[in-house]
Amino acid sequence: MTVPAEPVRLYRHPLSGHAHRVQLFLSILGIPVELIDVDLFGGEHKSPEFLAKNPFGQVPVLEDGDVVLADSNACLVYLAKRYDDSRSWYPEDPVAAAQVQRWLSIAAGELKAGPATARVIKVRNAPLDYESAKAVSTNLFGILEKILGEREFLTGATPTIADLALYTYTAHAPEGGISLTPYPSISAWLRRIESLPGFVPMQKMPAAT
Repeated sequence: MTVPAEPVRLYRHPLSGHAHRVQLFLSILGIPVELIDVDLFGGEHKSPEFLAKNPFGQVPVLEDGDVVLADSNACLVYLAKRYDDSRSWYPEDPVAAAQVQRWLSIAAGELKAGPATARVIKVRNAPLDYESAKAVSTNLFGILEKILGEREFLTGATPTIADLALYTYTAHAPEGGISLTPYPSISAWLRRIESLPGFVPMQKMPAAT
């Protein structure tokens, strides 16, 4: 496997599921990484220095030599294309690649609007619509449960970056009051990801006070 000459730098927050999916893939690939925590609660992501890296003021940001990338899914695609010699995490086949991309879109859409938003509402008291987030989560998890009852991973028998993109906010859905108990196939899928060599968990969010 190709390894960078110097550790890549990952600007992240330890409670960000978007950042965690990139950290997880780096660990699975065995890529040396320097983790740089960005103080989101203190507004560091809105500082001129950070905005120069990502004008949207969001983590994660990945630096690999002269390459600077924002957006977690873009980082997953880059790492797969750059460092996965097996081409299994983001397949070359047009149909297989499109199937992965479909789930990356869901990670940016329904997963964010559902479990990720419910988590922020419950734990950080964010002024957002909890009932809407709960409804989106229930619909999404119903679809995932059916699909994962038929296959081991989202697109087939082996994991891809699609699985990593959906893993973290699904695993942490209970922090947002979304129980995983009704979804045994999802729970089994989470355990399969957690058994992958190089897996690293994301820390749980502290309860709101």
